[in-house]
This record gives sequence, structure tokens and C-alpha cells, in this order.
Amino acid sequence: MTVKLLTFNSCKTEFLLIGLKNQLVELHNSSLDTSHSTRNLGFIFDEHLTFSDQITALSKACYYHIRQLRCIRPYLDLSTACTIATSIVHSKLDYCNSLYYELPKSQLSCLQEIQNSLTRIFITSSTLNVLVVLALHPSLLLP
Repeated sequence: MTVKLLTFNSCKTEFLLIGLKNQLVELHNSSLDTSHSTRNLGFIFDEHLTFSDQITALSKACYYHIRQLRCIRPYLDLSTACTIATSIVHSKLDYCNSLYYELPKSQLSCLQEIQNSLTRIFITSSTLNVLVVLALHPSLLLP
């Protein structure tokens, strides 16, 4: 790269070693200065591929937008509010969602809570009461 006058910016360059814990212990004793997590194309990878940092950052961003949407929801019709929710929150949840495959339920439940919170913006209290009654008494559903 120095032939074409390109160099790494050492302040912005991070090294991430991915592997099993016993493998990483052997490598951490070396002189490499590695990071525990790093961002690539907007997705945060950690050294054990648990994605806990990614889910935490995603939760913060989504809940911020959900709070903002909740403030303006009374002034929007349903179609506009759904479009905003889909374009902002669902797009964040859908980005690289194939990497969440086979994550533990504890981490997937955080993502499910984001969707539940977003859904509560659109369901009024009367609709919620009907849904709760139907959930508790499924025999009331029409055949």
C-alpha cells in the first residue's frame, strides 16, 4: 500500500481476533494490541461472536426512535406512522439479521422486546383490552 502512497490511520485501525477462549488466551500474551469489539459495515463484532455489544447498541438506537415516534404519533395517521416505523426501526432490526441466527433466547428476547414496544404505539388501550381477553379466553374466537 505504501507504493501507492496509502497508509493505515493507526488511530482508526482495530484488530479483532476471533476464536475460542483458550485460543484467545494464547494470542493475548503476544505483542498484538487487539480490540474486544469492532465495527464493520455498521455491525459490531466481538471476539466471541456473542453480538452483545451489537444488540445493546441496536436497542439504544431503536428505543430512541420509538420514543420520538411515540411523541408525534397522535399527529400522524396510521399509514404514515407505520411507514415511519418500518423505515426507521424495522430497517435497523432487519440489517444483517441473518447473523442473529442461533443466538441464545436471552439475546433474541431483547430484539423481540423492541418489536413489542413498537407495536404498543399502534395499539390503543381498547384494542389491547380485546387482545388480552382473547389471549386469556381463546374459546371466544370465532371458528
